[in-house]
Amino acid sequence: MDPFKHIARAWEGLAEGWRELLNRNSAALTHFMRASKDSGGQEAGNFPQWGLVAAETWETAASVIVRVEIPGMKKEDLEITVHGSTLRLRGEKRVGNDQRDGKYHLMERAYGHFERVIHLPQIIDSARAETSYRDGVVTVIFPKTEHIPPKQASLH
Repeated sequence: MDPFKHIARAWEGLAEGWRELLNRNSAALTHFMRASKDSGGQEAGNFPQWGLVAAETWETAASVIVRVEIPGMKKEDLEITVHGSTLRLRGEKRVGNDQRDGKYHLMERAYGHFERVIHLPQIIDSARAETSYRDGVVTVIFPKTEHIPPKQASLH
C-alpha cells in the first residue's frame, strides 16, 4: 500500500472530525480560565484551556428540556441562571487533591472557571424551571408558556 494514500486517508478523517466538531459542537467548545497558582505543582500551560461542555436541548408539547454534561464537578461549584430565554452555566472545575502530586503523561481535561450560554425558545416559563444534577449531568426543565407540540420538518 502506498504510504501517501494512508496519510491522505488519515488526514481526511481528521479533517472530517474537525468539521463535525465545528458544525455540531462549536457552542460546546468552552474556554476554561485557570489561575496560575491553581496548577498544583504542574505548569499552568500544560493544562488545556479549552474543553467540551456538551449540551442537548429538545422540546415536548409541555416543556423545553436542557441537559449539560459537566463530569467531575460538584453541584456547589455550579451557578445556573436564566435571563429571558438565555440559560447561563458558570462554574469552576477543580483539579482533585489526588492529582496535584506527580507528573502528567496525558492531559485532555480542562480545569478552571468557565461559562456556557445556551439560547432557548421564547416560549419558556423560566420562573417555574426545575433543575437537577446527577452523575455529572445538569438537567433543566422549562415549562412552556403554552402547550405547543414540536413541529417536524417535512421533506418535499
